[in-house]
Amino acid sequence: MSEVLEQTGIDFSPTENQEMIAQTVRDFAEKYIRPNVMTWDESQHFPVELFNQMGELGLMGVLVPEAYGGAGLGYFEYYTVITEVARVCGSIGLSVAAHNSLCTGHILQFGNEEQKQKWLPKLASGEWIGAWGLTEPNTGSDAKNMKTVAVKDGDYWVLNGTKCWITHGKSSNVMVVIVRTGEVGDNHGMSTFVVEKDNPGVRAGKKENKLGMRASETTEVIFEDCRVHQSCMLGNEGDGFIQAMKVLDGGRISIAALSVGIAKGAYEASLKYAQEREQFGQPIANFQAISFKLADMATKIEAAELLTLQAADMKNKHMKMTKESAMAKYYASEICVQIATDAVQIFGGYGYTKDFPVEKFYRDSKLCTIGEGTSEIQKLVIARNILR
Repeated sequence: MSEVLEQTGIDFSPTENQEMIAQTVRDFAEKYIRPNVMTWDESQHFPVELFNQMGELGLMGVLVPEAYGGAGLGYFEYYTVITEVARVCGSIGLSVAAHNSLCTGHILQFGNEEQKQKWLPKLASGEWIGAWGLTEPNTGSDAKNMKTVAVKDGDYWVLNGTKCWITHGKSSNVMVVIVRTGEVGDNHGMSTFVVEKDNPGVRAGKKENKLGMRASETTEVIFEDCRVHQSCMLGNEGDGFIQAMKVLDGGRISIAALSVGIAKGAYEASLKYAQEREQFGQPIANFQAISFKLADMATKIEAAELLTLQAADMKNKHMKMTKESAMAKYYASEICVQIATDAVQIFGGYGYTKDFPVEKFYRDSKLCTIGEGTSEIQKLVIARNILR
């Protein structure tokens, strides 16, 4: 990674603290994640106990202030955590990202003091797993047409409807959910509620059988006359959609970091293999066809990393970074797929088997171009910001 982005004068060289965090996460991932990667993938097992362990290291509340039991770190450190986990396993990286930036991040950004004191300590410690619900079966990118509704009943709201593609939809202890409280299509027709798992009106539905990211649990969440007290609303009535869009700005940094991590894992495996695998009496890395692939991979990773760190820096400074986070997410996710594809090609027939790691990187990579806003939606966001 380039140490300095000359155009802005921002020093992106890792601090001593970031290097220490990277080594800590790397050691943890090698010891507790890598040996189980394929077992969890094959069985679609979501290892809740692993996330409890990561909570003890501060990885489940990276951005949460120490006052609420978190690590009190910034987005550079958060980027480091996600990339280091994802270079070993994209599934675990995805779940760490969803817990931190979506559920926990939403409460941190829009909750009042009482709400923060109530939920953040358990989420930051890893005692509780968090989920976040926006998407519905018929409203993916078109969130304003959601069908899940909340109707006021005294001091309570009654929720009915179904959310889908919910990370940790079954295993979570608490979920931040955006539902319709006004007219369909109205930017101010949605509100946000925090729903705890023991509420009798909420249950998990179908668990998705996915191509990749299989150890990251994805399910439907069904609300049937789910009564939620007014005190569980985040912000004001009608703020839900606006809140969600702001949360997704940060979420794009998460997916960009996840993409860089997966790309690094695939690249590093390819680099090592190309120097060890011999054909025609020499390592295949000596052949221009392979060395040029590796050069392209390394260049794309560095470019994606710099875009992501730029967005992270702006987020740390509380600057508007909708365009920059969309660019980072769009580019990083697309090159992640390209690099994972090239990695399989470098491994040849072995890359098509589950005995080598690039097969899984290949499957995991595709989600990055879809989750938290497709590549097409990212281009729409970028276009709207440059064509004003």
